Amino acid sequence: MTVRQRLLDAAAELIAERGWGAVSTRVLADRAGVGSGVVHYHFDSLQAVLTEASLGALRTAVDELPQVLDSVDTPADALAALLAALDGHGGQELFIETFLAATRNDELRGAVAEILIRFRAVLAAWLAERDVPTPVETAAVLAAAVDGVLLHRALSADLTREVVVPVLGRVLR
Repeated sequence: MTVRQRLLDAAAELIAERGWGAVSTRVLADRAGVGSGVVHYHFDSLQAVLTEASLGALRTAVDELPQVLDSVDTPADALAALLAALDGHGGQELFIETFLAATRNDELRGAVAEILIRFRAVLAAWLAERDVPTPVETAAVLAAAVDGVLLHRALSADLTREVVVPVLGRVLR
């Protein structure tokens, strides 16, 4: 694994563990097993590393979405699979931190918005193939609902898939 990739992996881990604002160049370098100067050799700034790491994780999740959706038949099953995939990524905290950082950074906001548009398009196409009414709008609301569930799960662990899927599943029928 390259030093650059070790830095990106360490950044993603640290964002999820500590929060965007608590990641310093020194902490990042220590986690990646490199000297602090190496961070700035590979990236223009600490924010550039954090941005690339978080956007990379979001893009990976969207890239994996077709495989997640192809493994299920119903919209409720798709919702369960989507929540399971997010759990598997450990991305819940990383995605929350990225969304929050995007509210304060126009460049990050634009990049996250592009990724969300792609996510919603993939989901809408899958829903349309299953004759779900208004698939574009349904995908948008479902994506927003999942984001809200992730935020609430960060505060309360009781919003499990077993609780969420039956409730949101009724909306998808």
